[in-house]
Amino acid sequence: MKIILVLSLIIVFYTFAGYGILLYFIIRVKRIFKGHKQTIDEHPDSLPTCTLVVAAYNEQGFIKEKIANSLLLKYPAGKLNLVFITDGSSDDTPNIIAQYPQIQLLHQPQRAGKIAAIHRAMDYVHTDAVVFTDANTFLNKDALIKICRHYADETVGAVAGEKRVHFDESADASAAGEGFYWKYESALKKWDSELYSVVGAAGELFSVRRSLYQPVPADTVLDDFMISMLIAKKGYRIVYEPEAYATETASENVAEELKRKIRIAAGGIQSVLRLKSLFNPFPYPVLSLQYISHRVLRWTVTPFLLILSFLLNIVLAIDPGTIGYQLLLFAQVLFYVLAILGFIMEKKQLRIKILFIPYYFCVMNYAVLAGIIRYFTTKQSAVWEKVQRKQ
Repeated sequence: MKIILVLSLIIVFYTFAGYGILLYFIIRVKRIFKGHKQTIDEHPDSLPTCTLVVAAYNEQGFIKEKIANSLLLKYPAGKLNLVFITDGSSDDTPNIIAQYPQIQLLHQPQRAGKIAAIHRAMDYVHTDAVVFTDANTFLNKDALIKICRHYADETVGAVAGEKRVHFDESADASAAGEGFYWKYESALKKWDSELYSVVGAAGELFSVRRSLYQPVPADTVLDDFMISMLIAKKGYRIVYEPEAYATETASENVAEELKRKIRIAAGGIQSVLRLKSLFNPFPYPVLSLQYISHRVLRWTVTPFLLILSFLLNIVLAIDPGTIGYQLLLFAQVLFYVLAILGFIMEKKQLRIKILFIPYYFCVMNYAVLAGIIRYFTTKQSAVWEKVQRKQ
């Protein structure tokens, strides 16, 4: 029991903090020998032709702002196409988009899910690069230039932009916790990219070489992750570009955020099962390490190890002479008490920020457990209910 407890805690620590620490020191050593990366050319002649693809489902509340944001994006004249696809939308979204001749509108009344819409849109994309972004996110003006400049490097097959979550001082636990999580994720992605490759891209903003795009099965839940990882499997790198960012508001509340996290967790298990070949370190030595450390452990064993280590700690702390295990149990209990207090304060709409992190941490890991159960019992549909966002 002692050995299992220690191993469980080591894996938990490595998953959420240790891998980040390891990356940090590896990158510091790498910079000593190789220095920082050189500036990438952004001259208009060096940029590839590009198509911006936006899949919008019933987004009439956001779509005018999204269109205005898209039309303000900087890119060389004659090199950028805009494609909006609104399959299944039953509100005024298609009619609003149709008012803009600069945008190619693709619409059909049937709703088959986002990935089916993306696959259909790709039949109309004939540029060198394609950039995907969500309808409820807003890009900085230089985002496309910052992303597409990386394709001058032939080893780059995809580029992941940065996701930023907007929240103010009155933010609840869902907003503040999500914001903190994405700041930490951004740091990990920056180091992953500098070491070798980002492990997957998020749908809020990512890009691929059109020639490398590979359709994924229609039931794929995390289509953005799978599309980018299939390119990485071919030997190309996924680069992280923090100067290209998509800003969105946080989930309306913790319940809405939990709904999103459970879906992601179910999709994570699906992705792990479909990317089994990445467990073999021989063809993908660095990518395998990054993939297992950054994704697989979070999506599989770590939530179970949190429960196991807590139960084992209780058993080992019963002996009066085991002061070390008793102190460890006290620390664990204190952490979960703070998480429960965060839950109570959230219900009472009292904002105590120090409680947001343990509360959000527990919500995330509960979501993984619920997602695993959902995937193996009812299966997660690729056609999913939209998460309500703060206005």
